Amino acid sequence: MELAGKIAIVTGGASGIGLATAKAFVSKGAKVMVGDINKEGGEAAVKELQENGAEAIFVEFDASKEDSVAHLVLETVKQFGRIDIMVNNAGIRKTGETHELSFEDYRDVMAVNQDGVFFGSKHAIREMLKTGGGVIVNTTSILASVGEAKAFTVNASKGAVNMMTKSLALQYADKNIRVNAVSPGYIETGMTNRSNPEVYAQAVAKHPIGRLGRPEEVAHAVMFLCENDFVTGSTVMVDGGYTAQ
Repeated sequence: MELAGKIAIVTGGASGIGLATAKAFVSKGAKVMVGDINKEGGEAAVKELQENGAEAIFVEFDASKEDSVAHLVLETVKQFGRIDIMVNNAGIRKTGETHELSFEDYRDVMAVNQDGVFFGSKHAIREMLKTGGGVIVNTTSILASVGEAKAFTVNASKGAVNMMTKSLALQYADKNIRVNAVSPGYIETGMTNRSNPEVYAQAVAKHPIGRLGRPEEVAHAVMFLCENDFVTGSTVMVDGGYTAQ
């Protein structure tokens, strides 16, 4: 797929991997709808994109609410005419001892990380079917492939996203809709805890490449999955060798 002139939605686009992905799209001539629950951050991100000449719009939305996701998709069609690419990137994490985990905390993570991918895919596909196809890229995690103590909700929700990606890819391959995922290792974003040097060093040590990743490196993988028309049902590891061990 040639990205120039394409219409992309990036959820969780106000910061981190989402913002880097939005920047990567506009650098290739795509138009971007940034969706995020963080209104201030989202507006600032889009302002930055626009100041650099990009066609970008921000919509405040909540990935855990289907009506909110539907509004994001419909607003994109209203503003840009169609949807070519849906990047389901919004995500949260809550960690700790599972026997002390509240159901509310568990459901919060599942609602954003898993339900949000369902809602985003469902409503984007409805629009893509009208226009002859498109691409969906889901942001999953190394914790979809390997277990980690105290990360039960992330393991559960992101593991589900891996299989949702495969199922969607099989369902819609004959409709010219490709579905893939990127699986980042620990990335230098707002979710990375540098306040505890020991914990940070332990995270770095898990990556054979000797450092954490950069959001731009994940965004580059998203571009590959959008541009390569023969890739579907795949999860690309962007993890510095974490899962190769």
